[in-house]
Amino acid sequence: MTNRLFAVTFDCSNAAVLAEFWAQVLGRELDPGASTELASIGLQQVGQTDLCWIFAKVPEGKSVKNRMHPDLIAPDLEAEVERLIGLGASRKEDIKIESMRWSTLADPEGNEFDVIAETA
Repeated sequence: MTNRLFAVTFDCSNAAVLAEFWAQVLGRELDPGASTELASIGLQQVGQTDLCWIFAKVPEGKSVKNRMHPDLIAPDLEAEVERLIGLGASRKEDIKIESMRWSTLADPEGNEFDVIAETA
């Protein structure tokens, strides 16, 4: 038996608000029925091949750096970072190592994620 990655799940204080942010980031629709307790992107789409994103309310807040985080890739790093900041993300750091460039951002609840510059 083998496994496959089904979903990325975020613990959060308001599932609907955070899921709406990520739906806009990903250019996807928020699933119907989103609430402060539970929300999703792609979970209710039968035959969906894209990764599902799930958001679940938890009582505690985020207290340390993520040990795992999503990496997005964009053809225009600067424009995408500015778009995401406009949606509510905050910039944490810009990094360049040899030919690789990326920006580390945080979503509205402080969860880190990277946007990587697509190379030609």
